[in-house]
Amino acid sequence: MAKKGKQDLPLHKVIMVGSGGVGKSALTLQYMYGDFVEEYDPTKADSYRKKVTLDGQECQIDILDTAGQEEYAAIRDNYYRSGEGFLCVFSICEYESFVHTQDFRDQISRVLDDDSIPFILVGKNTKEC
Repeated sequence: MAKKGKQDLPLHKVIMVGSGGVGKSALTLQYMYGDFVEEYDPTKADSYRKKVTLDGQECQIDILDTAGQEEYAAIRDNYYRSGEGFLCVFSICEYESFVHTQDFRDQISRVLDDDSIPFILVGKNTKEC
């Protein structure tokens, strides 16, 4: 259920997950600002908010771009608890990043104790593949 944010607009929380270096930040920044990120800068965790129209109603979307590196795995549970939906990004050039999408799904389901939470897979390519 959406919470109220600034100006009493409904607020929906989306969490970006996926292995490190697959393009979560690039997708987030492209959506937020229309900017394409050329160089990889590992993310610890960044949050973005944007006003959008959803089903004809204005609302806000809060996107949490999480760290994909393994050293941040211990703090992921806290991020997951606040999510209403998840975008799980994998690289179409790295099969292992696709295999790990099931791990992310399992962890989110375990933390939220809910198998019906929206979980969308996003395959991303780079100019290297």
